[in-house]
Amino acid sequence: MTRVPPIRIEPATPSRWDDVAALFGPRGACAGCWCMYWRKTRSEYSRGSGTANRASLRSLVKRGPAPGLLAYAGGKPIGWCALAPREDYGALGRSRVLAPIDEKPVWSIPCFFIAREWRRKGVTVALLRAAADYAAKRGAALLEGYPIDPKKGKIVDVFAWTGLVAAFEKAGFKEAARRSPTRPIMRRRLRAKTRGRPRPRKP
Repeated sequence: MTRVPPIRIEPATPSRWDDVAALFGPRGACAGCWCMYWRKTRSEYSRGSGTANRASLRSLVKRGPAPGLLAYAGGKPIGWCALAPREDYGALGRSRVLAPIDEKPVWSIPCFFIAREWRRKGVTVALLRAAADYAAKRGAALLEGYPIDPKKGKIVDVFAWTGLVAAFEKAGFKEAARRSPTRPIMRRRLRAKTRGRPRPRKP
């Protein structure tokens, strides 16, 4: 059995832009997306396919905060998940199936990209667990994702870019809503880990 190297997760900071670009490759992860599908309107996204979408993601990485997390194995980038407060992803609000289910503030994980040779090896679960820790440290109380729940056996990897229900369940997420047979909204409650001044005790 081939031994799988330990997976390390890091935020996509400016110093790691070259790793983002190397992982996404010339196709920008998928058809020139560069992880802009959920951030832009449909027309903006289509017009920006390729070079413009790449520039948009690079600008987000450069400006910060990190728009996603990178998974590494043996020093090589092998996986990505987008991560931000839900309001940063305008397309989610315009989706009938994935529209907000309440008014609670929530962070979202709308998509993943895993290197082909690393798929089905637990990278998505590792990213989800790291995302929960990352969001909690920034004060988030809820983390949300929008995986596929395949009803007829296996699903082709290229269509699993929002993740699969099984991975979310392994990472501690539970179904919060379902407006489509195959597209649940999964949530995980977080304990905020922000560092601040301790509150004074009541006498």
